[in-house]
Amino acid sequence: MIRIEPMRHTDIPRCAELELLLFPEDDPWNEFAFRSELVANHNRYLVARDQDRRVVGYAGLALLGNLEYPEAEVHTIGVDPACQGLGIGTTLLEALLAEAGKRGGPVFLEVRVDNSAAIALYEKHGFHIIGLRKNYYQPSGADAYTMRRPAMTGFPQPQDTEVFS
Repeated sequence: MIRIEPMRHTDIPRCAELELLLFPEDDPWNEFAFRSELVANHNRYLVARDQDRRVVGYAGLALLGNLEYPEAEVHTIGVDPACQGLGIGTTLLEALLAEAGKRGGPVFLEVRVDNSAAIALYEKHGFHIIGLRKNYYQPSGADAYTMRRPAMTGFPQPQDTEVFS
């Protein structure tokens, strides 16, 4: 069983390690970047832990706008390459969308145009491509799609996953 929990400062070295594995060509986040994200009050960062309590994935969301015009932005989702294909990315995304759903408003994200698995996941969860950002990822110069999910209230939690606040 995978447990989704708020990211703690002690999780940051493992998340930075996963970044190096997942995004070596696109300036992976270091520990300082994760620490900066984690301390911002408008951000929500989560980790996925396996049965041995090891971090096997992470995800982050920014809650933006105000109560009248809320919006959210998915900052990152990463899953240990050895654990991909097990639904952990889906579980993390659903946890982020549940958090965004508490405030309402649309949710935005950027995704590499060549990441067909991620694009399919996002489309399955109601996201649509609304734009293209040329040379978005650096230093590789890869393009990114901007995707948007319209405002929804709440989002069901997966049945086989425990989510802790």
